[in-house]
Amino acid sequence: MKPLIFAIGDKTPKIHETAFIAPGAVVCGDVEIHENASVWYGCVLRGDTNKIVVGKGSNVQDGTIIHVDAPEWGGLPTLIGENVLVGHKCMLHGAKVEDGGFVGMCATMLDGSIVETGAMLAAGAFLSPKKIVPAGEMWAGMPAKKFRDLREGEDKMATIGAGHYVEEARIHAKALSED
Repeated sequence: MKPLIFAIGDKTPKIHETAFIAPGAVVCGDVEIHENASVWYGCVLRGDTNKIVVGKGSNVQDGTIIHVDAPEWGGLPTLIGENVLVGHKCMLHGAKVEDGGFVGMCATMLDGSIVETGAMLAAGAFLSPKKIVPAGEMWAGMPAKKFRDLREGEDKMATIGAGHYVEEARIHAKALSED
């Protein structure tokens, strides 16, 4: 089984040769996946009406869905910076996660929402449109609101986790090439 990667009209995915796209993932349309980034099993990145970017060293974990609305409908791109950790079964729609941001498992980010550099959106959180999780804070709940300030070193958790996933992607790519 291979990932399903395809163009929609003239919108063709651009995937760096060092990126890992797991079997069962779907990547279509205007999607950029940068160096050492990974998109895991069962993810859907559908850039049919706007751009999706997964930055260098970032990971989008199993079962996550990323989508966008067209600019003429007021839609925004979904932009994931460098060394970002996006947990399992997340939903990102027209949202932005800055470098070193952390999005916990099953979290949802809606149009215009932002997780700033080094900020954390807790597992299961629902970030409403245009809400911003500031650097140095963790937000949680439905709807998400400030839960607490980050403790010393927690702002580096995504970067550390992203590094782990770069290595994990290499292991999975090697195992899959041996079949």
